Amino acid sequence: MPNPKSNPKLQKVLICVGGGIAAYKVCELVSTLFKTGVEVRVILTRSAQEFITPLTLATLSRHPAYTDELFWQPTHSRPLHIELGEWADLLVIAPLTANTLAKLAHGMADNLLTNTVLASTCPVLLAPAMNTDMWEQLTVQRNWRQLLTDSRYHGMGTASGLLACDRVGAGRMAEPPEILTYIQSLLHTGGKRDLAGKRVLISAGGTREYLDPVRFIGNPSTGKMGLALAQAALHRGAIVTLVHGPASWDVPLGVQAIPVINAEEMQHVMREYLPNADMIVMSAAVADVKPRDYSTEKLPKRSLPQSLPLEPVPDIVSELAQLKQPHQRLIGFAAQTGDIVTPALEKLRSKKLDAIVANPIDQADSGFGSDNNQAIFLDQQGRQIEIAPCSKLQMAHHLYDFALTGKT
Repeated sequence: MPNPKSNPKLQKVLICVGGGIAAYKVCELVSTLFKTGVEVRVILTRSAQEFITPLTLATLSRHPAYTDELFWQPTHSRPLHIELGEWADLLVIAPLTANTLAKLAHGMADNLLTNTVLASTCPVLLAPAMNTDMWEQLTVQRNWRQLLTDSRYHGMGTASGLLACDRVGAGRMAEPPEILTYIQSLLHTGGKRDLAGKRVLISAGGTREYLDPVRFIGNPSTGKMGLALAQAALHRGAIVTLVHGPASWDVPLGVQAIPVINAEEMQHVMREYLPNADMIVMSAAVADVKPRDYSTEKLPKRSLPQSLPLEPVPDIVSELAQLKQPHQRLIGFAAQTGDIVTPALEKLRSKKLDAIVANPIDQADSGFGSDNNQAIFLDQQGRQIEIAPCSKLQMAHHLYDFALTGKT
C-alpha cells in the first residue's frame, strides 16, 4: 500500500463533496485514488455531512477531512482555504449540487469549498448530480454553460437512469471509474485542451467475419486501447466518434459510439465520417480475411468444410490514406510479435500513414485484453519514441502528445 507522506512528488487531488445522495459514491473514488498512489484530501460541505461522515472519508484518504467548522476556527498559521488551494494539483467537486454550481458561476464564496476554489488556480473537475427537473431548469443549465466558459473547469455530463427520487431521467452523477479516468487524464495534461474543437475519429476492437450465425474468424482484441484513446481525446477537448467492434465496456459520456460487426461495416462508417475528421486513429484489429461463403443457418458439424475458402476484407487504413486531405492526420497500429519495428515501418510507408504505433503483443501484461500497454511510436519524419509499459489511458495521452508535438 503506498504511503503518500513518504513521497513529496505524488500528485495531489482535493475532493470536494457536495450535499447530495450521490456523495456515497465518493467513498469508492477516494479509496481507489489512494490505492493508485495519489495523495488525497477531502472537503465536505455542511450539507454533505448529512449523507456521509468526515470520519469515513478521513479513514479512506488517510488524512483528516476538512469541514466548515475547521474553516471558521483560527487553528492554522495561514488561512485553510489558501493552504488547500495552493496544495492541490486538481480539484474535484462530486457531487456538484445546483447550489454550489450557482455560487461558482457567479464567483460567490461563503464556505470552505467555494473559498478554496477561488483561492486555487489548478484545474477543477465537475461531476454534477441532481433531480432531473432541477438539472433541466433553464437557470441551472445557464449556470452550467457559464461556468464551463472558464477554461479551468472541466465538466462531466450526467447519466440517465433511476434517481434516488424514483424519477427516471438525466441527473445521475458519473460513476467513480469514469471520474477516476478523467482525473488521471487531467493529472497528465494539467488541464490543457489541445484538441479543443478538433474532431477525432477512432476505430477500436476486433471485427468478426462470420461463416454462419455462430462461427466467425476473429481475434482477441477487446477494444480497450480504442476506448482509452476516446477517453483521452474527450478529456483534451475533442469531439470524439468511436467506431467499435463487439465490446463489453460502457461508452464514455460525451462520446459518439457506432457499433459494427465486420470489416465491411467498419469500412462504410469510417468512410462516412472521414471528411469531417481532423485526426483518425485506427486502433481496431480488423480481420485480414473472411469466409468466402456465408450460411444463413447454422451449419451442422458434419457439413463444415474440410478446407475453408477465404477472401480478403477491405483494407480500411489504406483506403483512408488515399482519401484523406492534407490537413488530416492518420495514425495506424501494428500489433506484432518479435521484431515490431521493421513491419511497422513497412506499414507506415506502404500505407502512407502519418504515424504508427508498434505494439508487442507477445509481452506480458501488454496488447490484447490487457489494461496496460507498451509501444514504439514512429512517424514519417523518422522519429521513433519508445513508451515503457503503462496504462492504456497513459499510452493514449502519450500518443496524442506525440501526434501534436512530436514528443511525449
